[in-house]
Amino acid sequence: MHDTTRLFDPEILARRRQRADRLGNADFLHEAAAAEISERLKEINRSYLAPALIGPRGDLWQHLLAAALDGPPHLCADRDILDLAPARHDLIVHHLGLHWANDPVGQMVQARRALRPDGLFLAALFGGATLAELRESLAAAETEVSGGLSPRIAPMAGIRDLGALLQRAGFALPVADSLRFDVLYANPFDLMRDLRAMGETNAMHERLRRPTRRAIFTRAAAHYAVRLARPDGRIPATFEIIFLTGWAPSADQPKPLRPGSARARLADALGVPERSAGEKPGSEGV
Repeated sequence: MHDTTRLFDPEILARRRQRADRLGNADFLHEAAAAEISERLKEINRSYLAPALIGPRGDLWQHLLAAALDGPPHLCADRDILDLAPARHDLIVHHLGLHWANDPVGQMVQARRALRPDGLFLAALFGGATLAELRESLAAAETEVSGGLSPRIAPMAGIRDLGALLQRAGFALPVADSLRFDVLYANPFDLMRDLRAMGETNAMHERLRRPTRRAIFTRAAAHYAVRLARPDGRIPATFEIIFLTGWAPSADQPKPLRPGSARARLADALGVPERSAGEKPGSEGV
């Protein structure tokens, strides 16, 4: 029996990641995400003496972010219960693992509680546009070959939904933005080989429990080539990485003014006469 209340199977995910380690990891997306996070940390221009890193390939991320960190990071696996002590860290980076969380808000809340006041939370995770071409091709192929669909590629949230999760988790000054990476492959089988080397293949609870018919993959490859191939024959694969930024609440942070609390009039700032609501231009003195 398996738990149908949970979208992802953590045991299968762990096995997928172990297989990726044996195959030799494909790290180019980790490297791209880490480079972006490093730039953001440099722009904020703070010292991070007690950082924590959450997610897969923690050793790699420790190396990739070394120049941006001022203290040795605490490495934390992205499990349901995070190995984080309250108010211990001034920076937490959740790196390319949050899209596999059965309770992403729960993990964000745990991260917020582990931050000191005004501590920074950064996350990088795959967003909804990721593997759109492969989803389309596999769905078309499976419908044609077997007359139905099965869960194959994990659903991924959009940027608005993820920004709302930051607020639900209690972060101040939440921001969500994204970068899109278009990667070209000789064929879909090379793409799937990279996904296995990334540890990013199907780990859903409701996945098929039997081997997929080879005819489905063959038909999906043909669909991919006919509908989506570039003039040189290579096929594109989209990876959308969404970046989340939030701060642990602090009394020193800027806060929006209450309505009606402004001390300067807009008319004075613009150098124009002030008019009441509904007053027409040119009616002064009438």
